[in-house]
Amino acid sequence: MRLTDDDRARIATAIASAEQRTSGEIFCVVARNASTYADVSLAWAAGAALILPLLLLPLGLDIDWPGQGGWQAAHEAARSATVVQALGVYALVQAAMFVGVFLLTRIPTILRWATPRGLRRARVRKAALQQFFAHGVHVTRERTGVLLFAALDEHQVELIADQGIHALVQEGVWAEAVAALTAGLRADRAVEGFEKAIGLSGQVLAEHFPPRADNPNELPDHLILL
Repeated sequence: MRLTDDDRARIATAIASAEQRTSGEIFCVVARNASTYADVSLAWAAGAALILPLLLLPLGLDIDWPGQGGWQAAHEAARSATVVQALGVYALVQAAMFVGVFLLTRIPTILRWATPRGLRRARVRKAALQQFFAHGVHVTRERTGVLLFAALDEHQVELIADQGIHALVQEGVWAEAVAALTAGLRADRAVEGFEKAIGLSGQVLAEHFPPRADNPNELPDHLILL
C-alpha cells in the first residue's frame, strides 16, 4: 500500500473534521507488520528438519557419503567410518531442510498461512497497544483517545479506546468502524476506509463526549506510517 501526500492530507482532514464535534481524540497508525514472526519460521524449519528426513528414509533416502558409490568395506573400522559418513549425510539433509523451509516461510503470503490466526491477532493487539502508549493516546485530559491501527501484512485492524471511553461505550459499538477500515484496506482503498472509520468513530465520540468550550487538539491529526 502506498499513500501519497494528498492521501495523508485527506486522512488528516477527516480526523480534524471528526474532532470538531467531540472532545475526544482520534489517532491513526499504519504498520507494514506487527511482528517479523521469525520465531514462527524457526519453529517450522526446526520441525521440518527433525521430521521430514525421517519420512524420506522409507522412500529410499541414500545416506551413503557422496563418492562412496554404494560400496561398503567388510572390516569393522571401515564400517564405523561408513556410519559416521551416513550420519554426516543425514545432518546435511536436515540442514538443507531447515534452511529451505525457513526461507520458504519468509515469503509473506506463506508466512501468513503458516502463522496461527490467534498468534497474529495477539501480535497485532500488542503492537497496537505499544503505539497507543508510545504516542501518548492515553494521556488526553479526559482519557478519551481512540487509536485506529492497521497491520498490512496481517490484514488486520485494531481499535483501542482509552479508559474514559469504556465507562460509557461498549466494545461492540466500534465494530462498524473496524469493519469499514478493514473493507477499505481489502479493496485497496485505504484512504476511503480510513475516512469512513474516522467518521464513524467521531460519531460515537460526539454522542458521548461533546466538544468543550476549551477544546484543544491534544494529539496530532496526521497519519503515522511505520
